[in-house]
Amino acid sequence: MCGIAGIVSHHNVNQDLYDALTVLQHRGQDAAGIVTCDEGRFYLRKDNGLTRDVFSNEQMMKLKGTMGIAHVRYPTAGCSSSSEAQPFYVNSPFGLTLAHNGNLTNIEELKKQLFKDDQRHINTDSDSEILLNVFAHELQQLGKLRIDADDVFQAVSAVHRRCRGAYAAVVMIAGFGVLAFRDPHGIRPMVFGERKTEEGSDYMVASENVALKVLDFELTRDIKPGEAVFIELTGKFHAKQCSDIVDHCPCIFEYVYFARSDSILDDISVYKARLRMGEKLAEKVLKEWPEHDIDVVIPIPDTSRTSALQMAYKLGVKFREGFMKNRYIGRTFIMPGQQMRKKSVKQKLNAIDLEFEGKNVLLVDDSIVRGTTSEQIIQMARDAGAKKVYFASAAPPVRYPNVYGIDMPSVEELIAHNRTEEEVGVAIGADKMIYQNLEDLIDAVQKGNVNIKHFDTSCFNKEYITDDIDDAYLDRINMLRNDGAQKNRSSEHCVIDMQNAV
Repeated sequence: MCGIAGIVSHHNVNQDLYDALTVLQHRGQDAAGIVTCDEGRFYLRKDNGLTRDVFSNEQMMKLKGTMGIAHVRYPTAGCSSSSEAQPFYVNSPFGLTLAHNGNLTNIEELKKQLFKDDQRHINTDSDSEILLNVFAHELQQLGKLRIDADDVFQAVSAVHRRCRGAYAAVVMIAGFGVLAFRDPHGIRPMVFGERKTEEGSDYMVASENVALKVLDFELTRDIKPGEAVFIELTGKFHAKQCSDIVDHCPCIFEYVYFARSDSILDDISVYKARLRMGEKLAEKVLKEWPEHDIDVVIPIPDTSRTSALQMAYKLGVKFREGFMKNRYIGRTFIMPGQQMRKKSVKQKLNAIDLEFEGKNVLLVDDSIVRGTTSEQIIQMARDAGAKKVYFASAAPPVRYPNVYGIDMPSVEELIAHNRTEEEVGVAIGADKMIYQNLEDLIDAVQKGNVNIKHFDTSCFNKEYITDDIDDAYLDRINMLRNDGAQKNRSSEHCVIDMQNAV
C-alpha cells in the first residue's frame, strides 16, 4: 500500500507536497519521495524512511518548481531498497516521472514485452517501473515532438489495454503537466480537487481527500475507474474516460484498515463505514451470544476505535481505553519482517491495569492477519488482571493473499488460513473469538454508496476480480512474500540508486 499526490500550482509546490506526504504517511513508512519540475528540469529526492527523515531543509530548497508529484511507500513487490523508492524516472519520451499505488498482476508478461518488443530496460523489481515504461512506450509510439492532452489520454487507453491489476498512478511530463489515472476497476483510491488563488486555480490529486483538505483544496470528486485527468502547467484542466470496460470494485480493506477515518473514498465516509462495522458486529453478538458476560469493550488503537465505540454502545456495556499507544512506533501490519513486528508490539502498546483487573474484556481490532500481535495483546490483557479475554474482529477472517497492492504474507503465515474461527481463537489465546460476517462487512461499507455494486474482498473469499489469478500465480507470490524471502531480498545489493538528482 502506498500514498501518492500531485500538484500543479502558481507557486512552488515543495512544501505542499511534503505536507501531503505527512498526511498520507499511514499508507507507507518504508520510503518517501518528491520530484518537482522547474523550466523543464526535474528535481528529485527520495530515500528509505519516514517523510520527516527523508527531507532536510537543504534538500527541500532544491525541490524547485510549480508542479510536482510525491509518494510514500511500503514494499508490495521488490526489495526494500532506496533504489525502489518512488517516484521513478525515464528520460524518453519528453522526460517522465511516475508514482504508483497498487500492484500489477501481469508483470511477467509485461517484462517480456518491454524487453523484446518495446526495447526498454527495467532496472528494479518494482511493478511501478514497469507501469511507467509501458506508459512511456505508448506515448512514444505516437511519434510526436509536441503532444497535447488527447495524446496523453490515448497513451493511458493503451496502458489500460496492456496492464492488469490495481493502479492509481500520477505521472509528471517535464514542462507540460501532471497526469493521474485509475485502473478500470478503481481498486485503489484517488481523488482530485481545486484551490482558488488570486493567480488562478491550483489543482491537486491524492490517494485520500484528507491530503487535499489540509492544504485548503476543495474536493471535486473521485477519479472514476478507467478515467484520467490531466492538468497542464498553465493550469488548464482536462478529464477523459480512457477505458471502454469499467467494473467499479474498490478494495474493501481500505475501509477496514488502511484509509484514515476522516477520509471519504468513492463517496463513502470511512468513519461512518467503521461505525456500521461495529454495529453489525454487536448485532452478531446479541444474536449468537445473548447472555454474554462482557464487562467492558476496549479497542486496540487506533484503527478499531470507531468500530469498538459503536459496538459498546449497541451492546450497552462500558467503553474504555485500555491501552496507551506510543505514537512514535509505526503501524505493525506494514512493518517488514516478523521479528520487527514482534518487537514493536510491546514498544507500541502499554496496558492500563485498572481497566482490566477482574473484568471480562472484549478486545476489538479492525482485522487479524498473522495473529502474532493479537496473541501478544491478549496476553498483555491477562497480565493486567483480566478474568476473561474475548476478541472481536471488525473484518472477516483473512484467509487468502491480496494481490492488488496490499503486501499480506504468504498463506501459511495467515492465521485464519485452513483454520475455523474457533481454532483462530484458540491459537491466539482468546476465551472467545468473534469475526464479522462478510455479508455484514459489505453492507456496512456499501450503505455509504449504493451505486457501488461490489467490492474486492479477495483476501476473505479468494474471489479475484481480474481474470488472471490462478493457483500458480498465488504460489509464486507466496514464495516472494514469506518472511524468509523478504529477509533475503533485504540483504541483497539492489543496483543503481538515483536518489538525489536526475
